[in-house]
Amino acid sequence: MQRPAADALRPGGTVPARTTKLAIVGAGSVGSTLAYAALMRGAAHTVSLLDINRTKVEAEVLDLQHGIQFMPMAKVEGSDDVAVCADADVVVFTAGAKQKPGQTRLDLAEATISLVRKILPGLVEVAPNAIYIMVTNPVDVVTYAALKYSGLPPNQLFGSGTVLDSSRLRFLVAQHCGVAVQNVHAYIAGEHGDSEIPLWSSATISGVPLLDWKGLQGRGPLTAEVREDIAHEVVQSAYRIIEGKGATNYAVALAATRIIEAILDDEHRVLPVSSLLEDFHGINDVCLSVPSLLERRGCGERIEVPLSDHELAGLRASADSVRAVAKSFGL
Repeated sequence: MQRPAADALRPGGTVPARTTKLAIVGAGSVGSTLAYAALMRGAAHTVSLLDINRTKVEAEVLDLQHGIQFMPMAKVEGSDDVAVCADADVVVFTAGAKQKPGQTRLDLAEATISLVRKILPGLVEVAPNAIYIMVTNPVDVVTYAALKYSGLPPNQLFGSGTVLDSSRLRFLVAQHCGVAVQNVHAYIAGEHGDSEIPLWSSATISGVPLLDWKGLQGRGPLTAEVREDIAHEVVQSAYRIIEGKGATNYAVALAATRIIEAILDDEHRVLPVSSLLEDFHGINDVCLSVPSLLERRGCGERIEVPLSDHELAGLRASADSVRAVAKSFGL
């Protein structure tokens, strides 16, 4: 997994290029869009796609290869053979049952868990040192199952969690307040799903506590009613997108790419990924999203942000919901 040392010279005294490899499992709408986003951002030097549909994955690879001239130089490859993922630095798992209109993420659990159980051991065999990021829904239960089936430590395997949900939250807050989304710092925690909760008490806008925000340019403050509407929209937005176009793919691909960059570039960036919690505000043995430190070794320390009593109760209720689903599948 480690990149070649800068002082390890090739014959003739030239310094070898540092290389990084990203493997993406699943060449559907999320996986192929993720490959495109990662290539456009120059996230890795090699992007490999794995999919059981050989014709589909080869077509996606060919389409991406034809665009290499217009993006940072990279190698793109794909196959229906797991060997294409060999020695990857990061493996992102996007394969799974497709969410249909009206379905919750938890409705997808059985088929997706079965797929993970079948595919993951082979991936770990060819890429034992990779950092594994689970994106497939329901991501919290799938991540918990993947940890059980793979035997990997929690720092090495975790889920994309509520990174996208938190982006949706920040967008909606910024839109209401009339500020750039980059000036909003706020997290969604808990399940990536219906029981997720916004952490309003620790949120800020340009350094101002969100709950103290007075409003600008005739725009009102973030009242309890406004916050409730925003939180509802965050939860419902994915359902609206799926109903309208069949799948969410652009924003989730960008969110996953951001996680990949935080790992490969050893950024020590705080993002709300879904990982195995042990004694986090008294919550144990469940995968949930909380702000966590991401660096080259994967998911590091969880950040114990201040929680109101209401938020803590919501986080515990979310944990109970996810844990119940996991137990229903014998996990």
